[in-house]
Amino acid sequence: MSGARAVLLAAGGTGGHLFPAESLAVALAKRNIPVELATDDRALKYGASFPARAIHTIAAATPTGGSALSKAMALLTLARGTLTARSLLRRIEPLCVVGFGGYPTVPPVLAATHLGIPSILHEQNAVMGRANRFMAGRVDRIATGFAQLGGVSDAIRRKAEHTGNPVRPAVLEAARLPFPGFEDGKLRLLVTGGSQGARVMSDIVPPAVELLPHDQRARLVIVQQARGEDEERVAAAYRRMGIAAEVAPFFADLPARMGQAHIVVARAGASTVSELAVVGRPSILVPFPFALDQDQAANAAHLAETGAANVIKQSEFTPQWLAARLAEAFADPQGLTRRAEAAKSAGIPDAAERLADLVLRVAKGATPAE
Repeated sequence: MSGARAVLLAAGGTGGHLFPAESLAVALAKRNIPVELATDDRALKYGASFPARAIHTIAAATPTGGSALSKAMALLTLARGTLTARSLLRRIEPLCVVGFGGYPTVPPVLAATHLGIPSILHEQNAVMGRANRFMAGRVDRIATGFAQLGGVSDAIRRKAEHTGNPVRPAVLEAARLPFPGFEDGKLRLLVTGGSQGARVMSDIVPPAVELLPHDQRARLVIVQQARGEDEERVAAAYRRMGIAAEVAPFFADLPARMGQAHIVVARAGASTVSELAVVGRPSILVPFPFALDQDQAANAAHLAETGAANVIKQSEFTPQWLAARLAEAFADPQGLTRRAEAAKSAGIPDAAERLADLVLRVAKGATPAE
């Protein structure tokens, strides 16, 4: 392939993996380092506009859960993908391969370690995921989204460098917005459930709002993400209460909506927690309860320690509990301002630049002193 040697980014599956990869691509482009992307079919809906010189599709699968046959087929798919990745890496000769977690990362990163190409994993969560754990012993360095990394040995931890989670340019734009004032008496609430939505938000938030006194309900402005099958019942509930609400399955401008909010009710994925910190917004976090590694609970604890977030188990996330938190917000707007400042103090807006620095050091064969 003609042109300068590129850094190959490996990411796929969800926007949560592709968004930090996109941010690194932008940071490397500023340094005139070309980027190529290795991903899987599922991620192409996110990756169509990815800022890469080339996008390569490599087969991947998840060898967990399901029957023994499905696990064996997944392992076979990963092996086939690794052979494809070896051929790709020999052809493009990347300076470095950077994996962003999830099983689509495995074939390119594994191929890089076989071929002696410098390799880095970026772990977004406060607890290392299974795919990254599988490869952690093989790579040169591990960049971490949070200062503390759980679920790894001391030997793996010694490879780690805290860079933070790169956030999209739209998040950095939102971070420039001042915390909204309260001059009009309104409380602006953003409710989001991650890339797939979360039914629990549709089940709990409208009944919680209905428990508030009429004068408080009248002062609410709500933007809520709801799954397509839940959208109409959520919108109808707010219409019945006479509340100004915008309900949709997806908001392309979600970072801007976050910047306009006084408080955000959300899951606790790594991207969400990092964006809340960079933008600087108070939050109510409901970690996804069924993750084997409880990574979202660990992510949420990071913001809770600053005082910026209320964290609640999904089993305890009731309309009564949420109504009490919203009533507290109405009663103490200055408390929300303090929580916004606390969130911002935990943000790492230059995480993409920090990760780009690490990538170039590893590509040149230099690593930081232990």
